Amino acid sequence: MRILLVVSGSVAAYKALELTRLLRRDGAQVMAILTAGGARFVTREALAAITGERVHDDLWAAEAEIGHIRLARWPDLVAVVPASADLMAKMAHGIADDLATCVLLATRAKILVAPAMNPAMWAHPATQANIATLRARGVVIAGPDDGPMAEPESGPGRLVEPGALRDAIHAVLSDGPLKGRHVIVTSGPTHEAIDPVRYIANRSSGKQGHAIAAALAALGARVTLVSGPVAQPDPPGVAVARVESARDMLAACEAALPADAAICAAAVADWRTAREATQKMKKVPGEPPPPLDLALNPDILATLAAPGPRRPALVVGFAAETEAVVDNAIAKRARKGCDWIVANDVSGDVMGGAENAVHLVTEAGVEDWPRLPKQDVARRLAARVAEALA
Repeated sequence: MRILLVVSGSVAAYKALELTRLLRRDGAQVMAILTAGGARFVTREALAAITGERVHDDLWAAEAEIGHIRLARWPDLVAVVPASADLMAKMAHGIADDLATCVLLATRAKILVAPAMNPAMWAHPATQANIATLRARGVVIAGPDDGPMAEPESGPGRLVEPGALRDAIHAVLSDGPLKGRHVIVTSGPTHEAIDPVRYIANRSSGKQGHAIAAALAALGARVTLVSGPVAQPDPPGVAVARVESARDMLAACEAALPADAAICAAAVADWRTAREATQKMKKVPGEPPPPLDLALNPDILATLAAPGPRRPALVVGFAAETEAVVDNAIAKRARKGCDWIVANDVSGDVMGGAENAVHLVTEAGVEDWPRLPKQDVARRLAARVAEALA
């Protein structure tokens, strides 16, 4: 891999050094462009030491030596890490007033952008419009994450961690075992409206489903992630359909077909209210609470697993259990008609937590996996999917 790293002005620029170390450990050749803003946070000498290459930071010096067009033609991928709001605005509007923006305008390589900025700047309509423009042009947007900032604030705008960025770059450039395959992944909870302000839901965070989508993309798959309401950032290089209810999720899954595989990791609500109130239900002093009549939601896993010409070759379900985990999962696999079930005990801190211990139930039997970070569970499952589809 030949990676051209553009480091722009953000306090998170120091993470570009760790990203470079990880990429070089993977065998990548990395060259860097340091903007004037980026140079306020990391030095040319530090980047040169980590990349093992001369760092470019001046348009006219580059023109005299290599030329920005040659520099633009060199990489397989240009990674803008971190990407400031200013640099993304220039990219969206075709402004080329320094070496970085000239190269970004001239390159034919794939581009990955990792935003990093204050949450208010990220949420501003101008920034969001620029992001939409870049996405429409095929630029991969990695993050941002939601978390504490350098200033005493917290929210979306935090640079994605170097390990996840490394995985995202591999996913964009992957010629992995799932190249040419399409996989649908569902993730997160569903929200079933009671009235305009209340809903039925569960504690699913979407961490496991989103990690699975990212792991599949890293193996070269074209991934459609159908996500309920979550706070997780979109996995880079993954098409995301955002939904609210179980009915919306089923419609989005069916719209994404055909697919080679479907992995139903979402914690879909089994029931919804039979009649959604059109106005907020009011508490009346002295009267009992109004009854909630429930209706069954559509069964997304069973629908996708049903025999037919549009059934994916591999359909995987999840079983979130609090007792008799394996026995319930075996019964669920038979009942739903799916190929595999990934079962886990959610009576502890699994929902919303960082780790998971699962049992993979297949026709061949039951595999007990150790407790692992959810990203590692996702990578192991993605590898098994690749083996099955091969």
